[in-house]
Amino acid sequence: MPQMMPLSWLILFISFSTIFVLFNTMNYFSFTQTNKKMQKKIKLTKKTNWKW
Repeated sequence: MPQMMPLSWLILFISFSTIFVLFNTMNYFSFTQTNKKMQKKIKLTKKTNWKW
């Protein structure tokens, strides 16, 4: 492999690093956050009635 010209190593590095950055950004932005209103509704419906 040392016989490869340096330009191809540079292209290889750039391509792998762009794929890495794209993969990380897609994973970061694919996370969906829940609304706070929905969390409050869930908390309100989970009340327990103690019947002693």
